Amino acid sequence: MKQEKKPVIVVEGKTDIDKVGKLVDAILVSTNGSEVSRETIDYIKTLSLTRKIIVLTDPDYPGLRIREIISQALPECSHAFVNRKKASNGKKLGVAESPDEEIIKALNNVISGEYKESNYCFTACDLYELGLVGKNNSSFLREKVFEHYNLGYGSAKTLQKRLSQVGITKEELNKFLKEEENEGCK
Repeated sequence: MKQEKKPVIVVEGKTDIDKVGKLVDAILVSTNGSEVSRETIDYIKTLSLTRKIIVLTDPDYPGLRIREIISQALPECSHAFVNRKKASNGKKLGVAESPDEEIIKALNNVISGEYKESNYCFTACDLYELGLVGKNNSSFLREKVFEHYNLGYGSAKTLQKRLSQVGITKEELNKFLKEEENEGCK
């Protein structure tokens, strides 16, 4: 039986390493905050030759920036997202402040960085037709979609990209939005 190698989980700092290290058996790499040095990128690239890379950063602007830097260097890396609403201890927002079960949930719902040919590719027009942009409640609806599909958070453009990456179809998304609309009417 072939043994699978431990994945690499990229986090922002030491407190994230301490927290995540208690929950999973993986190689943990810190970016040392939003700095993300060339040496760190090169190290992650070397690890990616034989291991799966999973980026797990804080659900805030610096976390998004770090995620983008790593994604540009390693487009095939995967992403895990903690729920922004559950990632706070009242003072700070981040992975280390998230409940254990939220981190495990994020790591069980990893999104591949690579687009797959069979996936539906969302357009800006699709998002408009679905009410995810251009409407009074679009921001609220996008937040619901990010949360329901465990896609982190971000702008409409980020949502468009992530929906396409995970292979959700326009029909599936439309069905979810209609269910949300019906729930709101109750």
